[in-house]
Amino acid sequence: MLIDRHAQILELAKRQGRVEVDDLAARFAVSVQTVRKDLNELCNRGALQRVHGGAVFPSTIENMQYEARRRIAASAKEAIGRAAAALIPDHASVFLNIGTTTEAAAQALTRHDGLMVITNNINVANRLRVLPGFEVVIAGGVVRASDGGIVGEAAVDFFRQFKADFAIIGASALDAEGALLDFDFREVKVAQAIIANARHVILVADAGKFDRTAPVRIAHMSQLGTFVTDICPEPVKRICAQAGVRLVETGG
Repeated sequence: MLIDRHAQILELAKRQGRVEVDDLAARFAVSVQTVRKDLNELCNRGALQRVHGGAVFPSTIENMQYEARRRIAASAKEAIGRAAAALIPDHASVFLNIGTTTEAAAQALTRHDGLMVITNNINVANRLRVLPGFEVVIAGGVVRASDGGIVGEAAVDFFRQFKADFAIIGASALDAEGALLDFDFREVKVAQAIIANARHVILVADAGKFDRTAPVRIAHMSQLGTFVTDICPEPVKRICAQAGVRLVETGG
């Protein structure tokens, strides 16, 4: 488990891009040796990358390790997940793809009844398959060891067989022009198949995704039905308003 100081260091690194040992020691009133130990532990978890004199938030060409990503902005993701789940009626069919915020939405969906859940996320399938009244359908394909996501052409073909009422999707990064971005081309192809075969698409992403970038384009905000986030930048608010995308902000 991350201690509170570690969580605060991560948030600083996310906002600033870089944190310095001396600055952190003064900020938290601890020794530089303690800060170095903190940074080493966070780097070992994959949440930061060590550089001379401090650490940086992971480079934009590398995705963070799954467990580290799940801990970042955990409370914001839980609130976003609850808000997204509240948009789904009982007895609906729902696509759920790969992502830590998507998994938070899946957890909130456990309070629903009679859902058909169609997913390429092993973690989601395991969480929901035991619920009475739920039908869980899982894609076939290549399973990524890092996060339990199923990707590849077989997964793309799988989603094309359905027309779901809703899709809850995530993204690794968002930009101010409204692009949804990711790291893995295979995952992007699956996400695009999900978007094309859902009647209403809900994007779930915390505000930290606006501080990151990734090389592969999934879609544009205008292709969504709803965007659920904690805090939305003004340029993206305007894009949502112009495209008729419902914006749900859960607060900082």
